[in-house]
Amino acid sequence: MAANSNPTVRRRRLGAELRRLRQASGLKSTEVAERLMVSQPKISHLENGRRAISPRDVRDLCAISGVTDQQVIDALMQMAEESGQQGWWNVYGDVPHSVYIALETDTATVRAYEPLTIPGLLQTPAYAQAVIGEAMPALTAARAAGRLKVRLRRQHRIYDPTRPLRLWVVLDESVLRRVVGSPDIMREQLEHLNAISAEPHITVQILPYAAGAHPALSGQFSILSFADTPEAVVHVERFSSDLYLEKPSDVRHFGAMYEHLQAQALSPDDSRDFVTDTVKSYIDAASRPACPAPRSWTPSETLHFE
Repeated sequence: MAANSNPTVRRRRLGAELRRLRQASGLKSTEVAERLMVSQPKISHLENGRRAISPRDVRDLCAISGVTDQQVIDALMQMAEESGQQGWWNVYGDVPHSVYIALETDTATVRAYEPLTIPGLLQTPAYAQAVIGEAMPALTAARAAGRLKVRLRRQHRIYDPTRPLRLWVVLDESVLRRVVGSPDIMREQLEHLNAISAEPHITVQILPYAAGAHPALSGQFSILSFADTPEAVVHVERFSSDLYLEKPSDVRHFGAMYEHLQAQALSPDDSRDFVTDTVKSYIDAASRPACPAPRSWTPSETLHFE
């Protein structure tokens, strides 16, 4: 199985091509459903990539749409077979945000706004471990270790020499100020952030507090674009469930929001200087002697009041 096999994205592409062929034949989805003696929602789910597509489904849909080119049919059936393969992350068991990981694995460009933490693709191992441990304290050690492995494995996309991910990130200043783990971990993380942002395919901008209110005060979002299709997906992370927005109007709305954020944020060069200054503050904090913890009172002690 290929390392970047991506069933979610393959299903989306295959479904989009089947929809294009159906529309080219002048058929409505209800007509196709009637001829196949299935429900119209099934056809809709197949075309939207929300349901697995078997080679037999592809063959039947091609026949109804009047597709006779055997090379086209074979290529689509091959896509159907590949769409059933598991992604690399499945070996780690129940992985949260698996749909997003599938999209991220195959995307060409990610534009992200992060108000709280360094994005997973740019995290150091120590920072990632601290985020997972502190944000999800109920996790067992084994599950936390599995999530850490998945997070670090995701970073292969930005180091892939054949198709490096184009990543543009706008970070709120609070991301730099919030101490995750320890001042030493933050120093290492921010030094890594500056180093990796020097790569030509990675851009980092800092949105300082001084910028004031902005269009993304409601929270994090990412816009994922793909190399061989004009379609894009907006990912909005939520505590219990994520949103995936694909309507062109939604994508345009978030695209306009991102342009505003880019304009309000510091330039990439000024952002590196800002991060460097923040690193110095963590170096100073780590070099200061720790304040002694206050002595705790025990029940055996007697309090005297005058």
